[in-house]
Amino acid sequence: MPHATDNRPRALLAMGPGIAGRLLTERHHTRLAALTRTDTRLVAHDLAEPTPEVAAALAEAEVLFTCWGATPLTAPVLAAAPRLRAVVHAAGSVKHHITDACWERGIAVTSAAGANALPVAEFTLAAILFAGKRVLHSADRYRALRADHDWLAELDGSGNYRRTIGIVGASRIGRRVIELLRPFDLDVLLYDPYVDAERAAGLGVRLSTLDELCASSSVVSVHAPQLPETRHLIGAAQLAAMPAGATLINTARGSLVDEDALLPELTSGRLHAVLDVTHPDPPRASSPFYDLPNVLLTPHVAGSLGNELHRMADQALDELERFATGRPFADPVHGDALSRSA
Repeated sequence: MPHATDNRPRALLAMGPGIAGRLLTERHHTRLAALTRTDTRLVAHDLAEPTPEVAAALAEAEVLFTCWGATPLTAPVLAAAPRLRAVVHAAGSVKHHITDACWERGIAVTSAAGANALPVAEFTLAAILFAGKRVLHSADRYRALRADHDWLAELDGSGNYRRTIGIVGASRIGRRVIELLRPFDLDVLLYDPYVDAERAAGLGVRLSTLDELCASSSVVSVHAPQLPETRHLIGAAQLAAMPAGATLINTARGSLVDEDALLPELTSGRLHAVLDVTHPDPPRASSPFYDLPNVLLTPHVAGSLGNELHRMADQALDELERFATGRPFADPVHGDALSRSA
């Protein structure tokens, strides 16, 4: 039944080709249509050089519903969207498409970073537990031996009882990893220059310097944002401080680790690594990361994948409902906070 007085906001979907089909189910389309006045099948792939249909929708849009591959919202793009008041991002970081022009216009922004943090944290938890059990090593050896073996002797010293785990960065994902680690018999150290001892105690971890964390941890997991000051945060000194047999996990950004310093530690077999991100990403075809037996290299899949995209869509639609009913976003993004976030 049509609305007698239809006050629903006009919305436009804006994201990369093929994304909407993976992000939104029929249930999501139905909810989107109920919350907004929009053609839920119209997806804008390029707001800088829009088709006439997209240009018309952009001129009327009060809210953009975005995801990966969205066009950067530069001043010229925003000039073509005079009624735009909000951007709801159904993914994590907004740094790719939210520009200073958005903040200058006073556009409200929210993202589904909380929903995207969960699968990254789950991936990290699995990697931590597998590292403690030396799963990669034993699987590789089992494949080679194809026979019974004294695994107790070979894996002596492995296990996940009272291991020390180092978390680098109390980001949204870092905090979620800490939460997931609580049920296990593990000691957790945290390095984050913006966290004090009281807040660390509230998280159930012990605050540490980065060098102490690397020297004390069986597993070091990186969850800091990619910023100029975090480039090569894990460098030669930190890698050299890690105990022999320790594992480095990077699900953040490749630039946070000095891979030129990491490679000798891996080729010698002294350290192990789980790398879901690299620099460049993906690695060059000639990269030793592909072939080293002590490296688990995955193609940036720790974040939302498959049906996990629907969790991001659900959170984004919850935020869109708040906007449509005149309520503030539950998880707003603030421009001044982007300098310390992913």
